Formats: sequence, structure tokens, C-alpha cells
Amino acid sequence: MEQVAFIVWRESVEALLVVGILYSWLRASPEGRRGLPWLWGGVGAGLLLAGALALVLLGISAWLSDEGQEWFQALMALAACGLVVQMVVWMRAHGRGLKRELESGASEQIGGDHWWGLLALVMIAVAREGSETVVFLYGTVLSSQESGGVGAMVLAGLGGFAAALLTFWLLQLGGRIITWRRFFKLTEILLLLLAGALLVSATDRLISLDVLPTLMDPVWDTSWLLGTEGGLGKILADFAGYRAYPALSQLLIWLAYWGVVAWLLRRASRAASPASAGRAKVTAAV
Repeated sequence: MEQVAFIVWRESVEALLVVGILYSWLRASPEGRRGLPWLWGGVGAGLLLAGALALVLLGISAWLSDEGQEWFQALMALAACGLVVQMVVWMRAHGRGLKRELESGASEQIGGDHWWGLLALVMIAVAREGSETVVFLYGTVLSSQESGGVGAMVLAGLGGFAAALLTFWLLQLGGRIITWRRFFKLTEILLLLLAGALLVSATDRLISLDVLPTLMDPVWDTSWLLGTEGGLGKILADFAGYRAYPALSQLLIWLAYWGVVAWLLRRASRAASPASAGRAKVTAAV
């Protein structure tokens, strides 16, 4: 349930950031205020699209056989892992210019009096965060060995959203302790750890389907020191992919994952640096 609360919290904060930027910008001028109904319409449409995706995934899962569900659950965990990494890399490359890009896109729609374009811009932004949340939650819940009730998951999701509202309010205050940059740095690490856990969960299912060879099983046994039934061991298993007795193939895939992630982050940072330097030169010239 901790994973559910964390995912809803992180994705809700990012969605609130997008909506908050556009809301503040539209309210700054009388002409922009005409677009506020279209802003909220885009939010509603984005949530409806995310809900439709959730219904589609539930329908597919109910239609599959037992073995088909194992395949589907493994693929959903892999898809969730890939989406997490893609989101983190994208934010590393574009996070600094997110506000400028959103305001520029909205300005083009307002300048041409194309309110449908503004609605589509917000709808895509919200649907992106909402669909990512659906896929993350679906992959995480299916990959979890604990079968919690629907009510507990709903409460965890509501708690995560309430925490997101509080976090967004604190970040808007612009305090020295909690800043947007520190927030994204911290959650970037947690998200990548969670993506690694999803990847390991997918390898569990692929091994059980005899698709992935173990090579050596287990490589070690640390259950006597740190088991995964509860406490710290379970937290590490849920959020970082820790296994007390991993197969060699799992270990190699996990190490390859962190190698690829490190390379992608370095590449994204290099791509972001020239863009920041270019904006600084333009500002200085002005």
C-alpha cells in the first residue's frame, strides 16, 4: 500500500504543477481568464481518458486465462518500469524549461483565440500523468505479493492525493528546506528505485513462466539477515527490488538496468545544459 500512496502522491504533484502553472498564468490577464473554463474542461477530459485506460486494463485482465494473466502482469510491470524511467529522464532534460514551454503553448492558443487548443493542451498533460499513474498502479499492485483489499488501496490513493495537495502548497511557499529542485531530486531517486523493483518483479514472473533462465539460483541467501516477509526487508523488496535469494539472471538484469539508467541520465543532463546556457545568453542580451 505504501507504493500506491507514493505513486499517487508523486504523479498528483506533477499534475498539480502543470495545472497550477497554467492557472496562475491565465489569471494574470483579463483575456486569459476567459480560458479558465477551458482549463478545467481539459483537466476533466484528461481524467476521463485515464479512467478509460483503467477500465480497458481491467477488462483485458478479466478476459485472459491464468497463464495469460501471468504474461500480462509481467508485461505491465515492464511497461510501468519503462514509463518511470522515461518520465525521470524527460524531467531531467526538460524540467527547467517546463514553465516556459507550457506558457508558450498556451500563449499561442490564446493569441489565436483557439480555446479548444488550450483544452487539448491541458487534457494531454493531465491524461499523461493520469495514464502513467494507472499503469504504475496496475503494474505495482499486480507485481506485489501482498493481496490487499480494494478499500485499503483506495484509502492509500486518497492519502497520497491529500499528501500531494499539502506538498504542492508547501512548495508554492518557496521555502528553503523544500524546493521544487530538491523535491524532484528526491523523488527521482525513489522513482528509479521503484522502477527497479518493478523490473525485478517482472523477472520473477518470467522465471516462473520458464521464459527467463535462472543461470544460478540462488546466488546468495541473506534471509537469515534480512528477510522479505516484513519490516525493512519488505520495504526494500517493494521499493528497491531486494531479494533475499536472487537468481543470477535477476541480478544481471538489475545491474544492467542501473547501468542504462545512469547513461540515460547523463545524456539528459548534457542535453539540458546547452539549453540552459542558451536561455541565459538570450536573457543577458535582452
